Amino acid sequence: MIDVEILRNAPEKVEENLARRRNPEYLRLLVVARENDTAWRAALREADALRRRRNELSQRIAEARTAGRATTELEATAKAVPEELKRVERREAELREARDAALRRLPNLLDDSVPYGKDDSDNVVVATWGEPTPAEEWRKPHGEALEALGMVEFERARRVSGAGFYYLRGTVVLLDLALQRMALDLLLERGFEPAIPPFLLRRTPYEGVVDLADFENVMYKIDGDDLYLIATAEHPLAALYQGEILDEQRLPIRLAGLSACFRQEIGGHGVDQKGIFRVHQFTKVEQFVYCRPEDSSRMHEELRANAEEVFRRLQIPYRVVNVCTGDVGTIAAKKYDLEAWFARQQAYREVVSCSNCTDYQARRLGIRMGKAGRPGKVVPHTLNSTAVATSRAVAAIVEQYQRPDGSVEVPKVLRPYLGGLDSLRAGASPP
Repeated sequence: MIDVEILRNAPEKVEENLARRRNPEYLRLLVVARENDTAWRAALREADALRRRRNELSQRIAEARTAGRATTELEATAKAVPEELKRVERREAELREARDAALRRLPNLLDDSVPYGKDDSDNVVVATWGEPTPAEEWRKPHGEALEALGMVEFERARRVSGAGFYYLRGTVVLLDLALQRMALDLLLERGFEPAIPPFLLRRTPYEGVVDLADFENVMYKIDGDDLYLIATAEHPLAALYQGEILDEQRLPIRLAGLSACFRQEIGGHGVDQKGIFRVHQFTKVEQFVYCRPEDSSRMHEELRANAEEVFRRLQIPYRVVNVCTGDVGTIAAKKYDLEAWFARQQAYREVVSCSNCTDYQARRLGIRMGKAGRPGKVVPHTLNSTAVATSRAVAAIVEQYQRPDGSVEVPKVLRPYLGGLDSLRAGASPP
């Protein structure tokens, strides 16, 4: 949620920023928020005046009684004040709720460095690493290659769970675990604390993390309970300190979240029809940071560097894009995507999302920062980035490291986690 003080003191700046997102609904909501805020402040002043009037009349009545004067007229006037005050207080609460509802629907204010564009075709490449592997006729899509190795089950998973689910079997399971541990070890080296969050989250904290009106259609709701399956560890990690005041001396707080993730949307065409790139359930190591506002730009680059290091260690070519205004989403002020090279598809595909959410999530969640014993009004910034989503990383590895005989070479950085195993082969037993 954007700071209402910015809305009041720099409305033209807010309007200009929201216009970059090319969505007229945001400008309409801005008008609603401003009108209700203006009316709310007027109601607040009226309520304060009525409270002063009530106190004044009470004092006059007391003085009149002490002096032995009649109080009938004063009491009649005073009697009407509480009802009028209740009416104004109800109006005040309604206006505040309407203002905050509009504010919650407004997206974050974009950083000036976010490029203008209509969709992901306008994202700007800011870095590349490695040489894209050339096409080879013998390369199979990663789903087919894993099936041929006997390491994935799509049809049996479809029968028991539906499309978009899969069984991993054999050595590729250990490869998945190796990716998790490699990413965690990297983050531990860089000062992150490992965390396994709850995989279910209540609606109120979820509304603090995302705009459920936009996000609810991709989430799994538990029937009969106020609970949602998490779409990413970012969400419960953001809600960790809901309603609390953080000691600014502790910041930055760096967390490496490990979780299963659940999303309703899946791929609808091409390789995603039979693969593990875009699925309903996957595992992810997520970077999450709480920091001082003045540090968030630097922290954003740190998270991006960590994600890049994961794929450098895997020796998978990639590029980084600065996501444009039409593709950035509502929560982030700025976002990078890291897109790995998929050798069979001869295309870069997103494997990492790295966002600076500034004070947007923390404000919605009621999180502040201050010195010990002296709570402040400053809202910390939150940032998040994938370290590795293992299903996508496995898919990239299979496409990049396939051999003509159908086996898949294990990246060197992962071999120590696999007892020195150097390849995935059909019929081979896990080490």
